[in-house]
Amino acid sequence: MKGTAARRVAPAVLAVAAVVEALARYVASDVTGGPFLVLVGCLALASTGPLALAARRPTAVAVVVTAAVVVSLAGFGLWTVAGVLAQLAAAYLVGRSGALAVAVPLGLPYLVLAFFDPLGVLLAGLVPFCALAGLAGRVGSADAAHSAARSAFAGTLVEHTARGERARIARELHDVVAHHISMISVQAENARFTTPALPPAGAERFAAIGGTARAALTEMRRLLGVLRSDAPAVAERAPQPGLRELAALLDEARDASGAGTRLILRGPPVPLDPGVELAAYRIVQEALTNARRHAPGAAVDVSVTYTPEGVCVRIRDNGPGPAGPLDAGGHGLSGMRERAAAVGGRLRTGVAGAAGGFVVEATLPAPVSEDG
Repeated sequence: MKGTAARRVAPAVLAVAAVVEALARYVASDVTGGPFLVLVGCLALASTGPLALAARRPTAVAVVVTAAVVVSLAGFGLWTVAGVLAQLAAAYLVGRSGALAVAVPLGLPYLVLAFFDPLGVLLAGLVPFCALAGLAGRVGSADAAHSAARSAFAGTLVEHTARGERARIARELHDVVAHHISMISVQAENARFTTPALPPAGAERFAAIGGTARAALTEMRRLLGVLRSDAPAVAERAPQPGLRELAALLDEARDASGAGTRLILRGPPVPLDPGVELAAYRIVQEALTNARRHAPGAAVDVSVTYTPEGVCVRIRDNGPGPAGPLDAGGHGLSGMRERAAAVGGRLRTGVAGAAGGFVVEATLPAPVSEDG
């Protein structure tokens, strides 16, 4: 709004200044006659007033302003400061519009006038210079616009590619992995009722397998909702698990492995971010899975120690310890490290001690208080 008002007011101010200056110069000159007085005033007005239309018709305005200044200078030997400023502004604007066929010849009349008036020499150099300056500004603006458009396109392309990849992963999870997990659940349930002379312990194991498969499907549906922004809203969407759900997680692990599993809590609980709670839960979940896989039947202790700085989660089994390279062929330990690092924590793994066993210890931070 301020720029528009300035474009309207500036030509009017230049027009008034040009008329006043032209009339004053004419009265002070030796030329006399009322008609010439009116003509000089009209030429002064024509050399400045058209700038009000320069935004819409820069070429026509530049031609009119140049003609008025040339006629005033050649016919009456008169020029005004406002008229010269208007001429330079008109040359810049026509160069900005890209009309080179008009911008370059604007200075030609002043080459002829240079033989009669020193002002013609000045204008013969300044007018083309202003036109070229306007052209350079046009090129710079076009280049900036092109760079902005290219950056926006690159960002859109990256976002589109990421969405496509997420959709592809979601389709694979839904069509392949979810199908196999659902088949595990169905077969486990069928085995409970179709296996002849199945002992109660075996029935419980099959029920645990089916329950674990159904829980995995629930987790996968939640993951699909994250991967696919166009996924339909799930009516029953459970919150992300945290440290409060560790007791239930250990109960499931105890039922699945048949080994002793203890949960040890130390210190008064401190408030933690949901992301830290989720990271701690997933680390314990992965560590229990690794213990069942690499140390079947080994007892596992899970200790949660709260400190003012955060929480320390330690998972230790009393198995024989790793027989080969840690995390060989899998991504469990690296995934736990990534989860800990994502929330600003750290993870330590290794042999528990001389007695054997394996330990996973994650130190996760509490949010910094505003007072500290």
